[in-house]
Amino acid sequence: MKLFRQIIFWAHLVTGLAAGLVIAILCFTGAALAFEQELVAWTERDVRRVVPPAPDASRLSLEEMLQRVRALNPEARPSSISLANDPKAAMAFSVGREAGFYVNPYTGEVRRPPSPNKVHEFLDVLESWHRTLARSGDQRAAGKLATGISNLAFFGLAVSGLYLWWPRKWGWRSLRPSVWFMQNYKGKARDLNWHNTLGFWSAPVLIVLTLTAVPMSFRWGGNLIYQIAGETPPEPGAGGQGPGGGGMLSPQIELSQPPPGTRSLSPDAFLAIAQKEFPQWGQITVRLTAVGPRGDGQRGGSAAGARGPGTASTAPDAAAAGRPAASSTEPDAGGQRPRGTGEGRPAASPVTVTIKESSQWPRTANTSLTLNPFTGDILKREGYGDLPTSRKIRSWTRFLHTGQALGWVGQLVAGLACLAACVLVYTGFALAWRRFLFKRRTSKPAAAQPAA
Repeated sequence: MKLFRQIIFWAHLVTGLAAGLVIAILCFTGAALAFEQELVAWTERDVRRVVPPAPDASRLSLEEMLQRVRALNPEARPSSISLANDPKAAMAFSVGREAGFYVNPYTGEVRRPPSPNKVHEFLDVLESWHRTLARSGDQRAAGKLATGISNLAFFGLAVSGLYLWWPRKWGWRSLRPSVWFMQNYKGKARDLNWHNTLGFWSAPVLIVLTLTAVPMSFRWGGNLIYQIAGETPPEPGAGGQGPGGGGMLSPQIELSQPPPGTRSLSPDAFLAIAQKEFPQWGQITVRLTAVGPRGDGQRGGSAAGARGPGTASTAPDAAAAGRPAASSTEPDAGGQRPRGTGEGRPAASPVTVTIKESSQWPRTANTSLTLNPFTGDILKREGYGDLPTSRKIRSWTRFLHTGQALGWVGQLVAGLACLAACVLVYTGFALAWRRFLFKRRTSKPAAAQPAA
């Protein structure tokens, strides 16, 4: 037993020294990114928040606000419209992966987030370091592999750390230095106390954070979820499946083409359908597809990315959360791309409306309605309960990794655990430094001096 403990100790020490620097980068950036969306919303509060002129003030229609956006920027092709069930929230129009407009629903004033936004740029840098160690281009894959391997090493450190922490004798006197901070400790004793205490409280959270990162780092991690669920993993590239992606997109929905000149319904009609189907709605996002809001034949651009208006996660993870993917390179809403009709105009695509209910569980889940753009008929309804087991698990892993699955409390716990891990790296290096370079030597007792 003693030999086994020594093996675990040295494996823990060597792994920590080898991967400690990358782990520190992952933890520092992860602590800041835990509240990424909240930070962005705070910096854009001047454009995202409005003051209602009266409690029951009338609001402009989506069509009117869409025209205001296009009048301000004729080149803009909004891809989605998002509104929150909050009288003080502006209407969000997504254009591209980062750009977007916010419209005051009472006055029609069109606003854009400040650019450049220093907070956006800082978070982009942190996210780049967190995912790929700021590598890009041909080196991006190598950076992603390095963070993935370091994440696995961190998981091993958390598990082995709990084993090494386990006291040989149970008692408050011997247990206290391992579960709480000692005020009078200095030097090596202080570092060991901090290492044990922070490791004890943060290890369970860090184990969850590292395990949930595996499907996002490695394809085999994503495939493992399918195998656990008893499902067949998709082929590489099928349905937008990337390493650790959220699963294949829904099957294509064939939409019969109307007679030439038929106009599609307005976004307000789609909104009314969603509000009728979900009286307790908290947020609604209407995707604009190949047939524009009034049948103009223009296809909207991709929906906003990780921090665009009205979105809650990056495009690759949208399917995992029960939302349609949001990328110009992915199939359009409803699972199909605009197709030619043989008449020189694009084929109509179904319209997807995504609804988030305030009382829905899990809190990150959404429900998607696929609508006929000409009649408003509901072609398909897909909610969290309709997803296969693999996508449900993938949704939980995605949002447990950021803490969002448990609300702001989960985000706070995840952020604090990441900060604690930064201290664990420091104390681990300090303890190793003292072990190898400042190990005290047993000095021989001085010889007795003869009496004068």
